[in-house]
Amino acid sequence: MIDNRLRPCYDNISGGENLAILCVEDDTTTRLLYHAIFEDLSCTIFFANDGLEALELFASHKPDIIITDYQMPKMDGLEFIEKVRKQDREIPILLVSAIEDINVVVKAIELNVSSFIQKPIEPHVVVERLEKVAAQLIATRYMEMQQKKRLQHLEAKERYSTLQEDLAFSKELNILRNDYYYQLADEGRQTLIDLLYKPLDILSGDAYSVRRISRAATFYLIVDGMGKGLSASLSSILLTAFINHTIDKMLQQGEFELNRLIQESLEYIRPILLDEEAVAVDFILFDDSLEQIEYAKFAMPAMLLQNKDRTIIRVKSNNPPLSKYSQSFTLSYCSIRDIKKILFFSDGLVENTTLCENTLYAKYIEEDFASSFTKSEFREKVFKKFIKSEDDITFIFINRLDLIVELIEERRFSSSLDALDEANEWYAQTLSSLSTNTKAIYNASLVFTELFMNAFEHGNLALSSKEKHALLESDGYIERLIQLQNGCDKEITVKIEKVLYGDALYTITKISDEGDGFDTNILSEIFRNAHSFNGRGVFVSRKSSLGIYYNAKGNSVLYLHKIS
Repeated sequence: MIDNRLRPCYDNISGGENLAILCVEDDTTTRLLYHAIFEDLSCTIFFANDGLEALELFASHKPDIIITDYQMPKMDGLEFIEKVRKQDREIPILLVSAIEDINVVVKAIELNVSSFIQKPIEPHVVVERLEKVAAQLIATRYMEMQQKKRLQHLEAKERYSTLQEDLAFSKELNILRNDYYYQLADEGRQTLIDLLYKPLDILSGDAYSVRRISRAATFYLIVDGMGKGLSASLSSILLTAFINHTIDKMLQQGEFELNRLIQESLEYIRPILLDEEAVAVDFILFDDSLEQIEYAKFAMPAMLLQNKDRTIIRVKSNNPPLSKYSQSFTLSYCSIRDIKKILFFSDGLVENTTLCENTLYAKYIEEDFASSFTKSEFREKVFKKFIKSEDDITFIFINRLDLIVELIEERRFSSSLDALDEANEWYAQTLSSLSTNTKAIYNASLVFTELFMNAFEHGNLALSSKEKHALLESDGYIERLIQLQNGCDKEITVKIEKVLYGDALYTITKISDEGDGFDTNILSEIFRNAHSFNGRGVFVSRKSSLGIYYNAKGNSVLYLHKIS
């Protein structure tokens, strides 16, 4: 037992932690002394007779502190410490030695020895040295623990913030509306509506809505909170939510009026806006039956209209920005009789710096719009010129295909596996007669196969996705198709049209079945949650084409390809 005068030192060594100490000593008498010194320590003690045995214990037990003699058989203390340091640069090491050779001391210091114990060993010296290194070790571990807690707290806070941002963005997407998500605006006119929404931050200062008012009329809204940050975002989202709510009520009552919608929107947003705050807005009603646009543009960039001669017509804003003091507004009209393409956009698009001598994109937008047949091509031209996105970007690209297409082929097929092979061969041959671009023809044929198969199995045969996957797992898929097709007299109609735009040739393929269709509103959920959707046809089709568009019923799909 150790003298009670050393008891405070003993109590302080472990600091409440169960420290493990590796003691390397070959002398029997010294080992007995260590046993007596360590008897009252609340520590785990491992003894080794030499350096080799100590290395094995060090590897297997990972001690917290090492006490080692200098002079030992097989491997001296410095050799042992050198090998330990190759594995652990920080573990506290006490070197016990009777040698006062300065070279040994220098080498020990280079090996980061924590302290020295001179022989003959004095128990109180051993305890004091242990207390010192144990205190440093415990303090270091405490700091590491606190740092770990802080990191865990920050990570939890970051996860919470990320969750809140994700929920906020999901809420924002729920407020924005697009009634034509991968749908034809008007099946008879083949009007395609494509939209790009690229917020700079989670909460965007831009917002939009595209609403189906009637078979021939569509309402377009783009809102741009003038300024940055949460205030601009809240103003945009609140105004958009109110406008969508008001449209829903008007449609339920069967009395949509653009003039009243704008007036009520002004009355709603005025008390919400701050004194110096303003909002830019596009209210645009596209009426295909009247072939005109009715609009009120509040400080938004000019919309671009392209006619059959590829001339660009700029329609400028006819109102100042919305503010607390806005009382009246102007409604204007514009004919779209000979217009085949239209572009609405927020100022984040035209005010972005480009790679071209640091000029703004406003310099190039008309040329890029005029030379782009599809939204995908226009988007590619835009972002090739950008250094980086500097603001929220929103644009709506409208293409009125019926004004420029030429019918190539139209054919009807029965609902059978044999007809599938026949249709694939016919389609590839038809496209090959138009172009020698084998890659483009392959991609178009890939989309055709996917969408024709959808029309066959899901459309005319009414085979659900759930049933299909169950049949595939049980190897009964083909047998079930043959069984269903024997009792089906419905047909699939394929129409192929072409468009020559500039020097490029595009094909427009339309596949229609006689099935009951599907709820096309689920397309938004499908594309937003691709990882959880079982089907692959729509994803392959979208990726391998310039766009796919269903009719409102869901039993007809149109897609575009550039084939030369």
